[in-house]
Amino acid sequence: MARIAGELFLQNGIKLTLRERVVFDRLPLVIDGYGYEAWRGEEKLYWYDSQSHPDEIALQSTLPHHKHVPPDIKHNRVPAPEIHFDQPNIPWLVEEAGRL
Repeated sequence: MARIAGELFLQNGIKLTLRERVVFDRLPLVIDGYGYEAWRGEEKLYWYDSQSHPDEIALQSTLPHHKHVPPDIKHNRVPAPEIHFDQPNIPWLVEEAGRL
């Protein structure tokens, strides 16, 4: 397993903070867990994480993938169909943040 962490600074002023755990014992490589955050200055705009919330019916369609969004960013979660364990997520994250 490898832990990967980094930050991407986009031209529109958005900073993406990226953390992934990647499993190498089988191919193709698999993301085992992640946390992705989008920031504008000191304001956290939204984040994705892979913590499962099996009792939240609204998240069942993409379990465990979900996005935390305002207004109550810690508790307001929506499904994240664009995020996966079996393919790279960073291209999607950059595209999404580039539209802000």
